[in-house]
Amino acid sequence: MTEEIGVIGVIEKVAWIRLEDGGLLAARSHGRELFYLPGGKPEPGETHPEALAREIAEELGVTLDRATVRPLLTVEAPAHGKPAGTLVRTSCYTADHTGTPAPCGEIAELAHLTHGDHPRASATTRTVLDHLAASGRLLRW
Repeated sequence: MTEEIGVIGVIEKVAWIRLEDGGLLAARSHGRELFYLPGGKPEPGETHPEALAREIAEELGVTLDRATVRPLLTVEAPAHGKPAGTLVRTSCYTADHTGTPAPCGEIAELAHLTHGDHPRASATTRTVLDHLAASGRLLRW
């Protein structure tokens, strides 16, 4: 339990922020409607860069250069499909990579979202889209 009123739990995640042609790389899992930031939950004992590199390799088939992993921002948003009051705290990182991102495993589709893609994005992804648009790093529409 956290001490915040109304919060019943916090899920910790890491995500890769990859901007290309004015859009934010996002993924959609099989059987889901919304796009989310590529990444996932760290396993016990994993550092954020280790978890990020593992998740991105599993989801997108690319290798992150761990020496270039840099924190960008941390966002909190309601957890989709979880009990009310559950939050997702996502630590977002940038990193160089080798390979071309492609859907792997649980991923059905990739997209480059702009600020106008809010309706297609998870709550966490919408928050990141807002941040990137406000800083001028993302196309607004």
